[in-house]
Amino acid sequence: MGLISDSTLSIGLTGGIGSGKSTVAQTLIQLGAVLIDSDAIAREIALPAGVAIAALKAEFGAEALDENGGLNRARMRELAFSDPSVKRRLEAILHPLIGIETERRAAAAGQQVRVFDVPLLVESTRWRARVNKVLVVDCSNTTQIARVTLRSGWSAEMVQAVIAQQASREKRRACADGVIHNDGITLAQLERDVTKLWRRWTR
Repeated sequence: MGLISDSTLSIGLTGGIGSGKSTVAQTLIQLGAVLIDSDAIAREIALPAGVAIAALKAEFGAEALDENGGLNRARMRELAFSDPSVKRRLEAILHPLIGIETERRAAAAGQQVRVFDVPLLVESTRWRARVNKVLVVDCSNTTQIARVTLRSGWSAEMVQAVIAQQASREKRRACADGVIHNDGITLAQLERDVTKLWRRWTR
C-alpha cells in the first residue's frame, strides 16, 4: 500500500538534528494535519516487549538491551558510530517494522493531511516518491550544535558527528518543495512562516 492518494496531501517533513523540526510538526498538527513520526515509531517498537525486541536481542545479544528489556539506545548509538556495519544491521531490523507501522497510521488518517516526520528523508530516496511535498526545516550547523548540546547534554563533538552522518543542508534544500528557515527568528515568526506555507499548499 502506498502512502499517497490523489485526494490526500502528504508532506514529508525533514531537517537536521536541532533544526526545530518538532516545533514545526506541532504547528502543522494545530493547523489540522496528522503527524506520523518515524522517530517516535522507532522508539515505540524498541520499548520493552516492543515488536523489535526479539530480533534485536537475536542479532546483537543482551548488550543491546537496557535493564528494563528495551533497546539500550545510548549503547547502540555508540556502537553504530564506531562500526558502520552495526548501523546497517540495526536499520535492517528497524526500518521494515517502522514501515509497517507508518503504513497503518497513514491509512488511519483517512483524508486528513498527513505529515511524515522523517529525519533521513533525503538519504532514503524512496520517500521522495511517496509524498506530494517535501518540507525542509533549515538552520546553520552552529545553531544545531547549540540547541542540541543545551537540550541533551551531548558534547559539541557528538552533535557534529551526527550532523556529518546526515545529508548536507544543501542537499536537503535541493530536494525541498518548501523551506522553513529557523535561524534567528522567534517562535511566533516560525509559526507564521509555517502557517503561510500550509495555506498555500492546502488551498
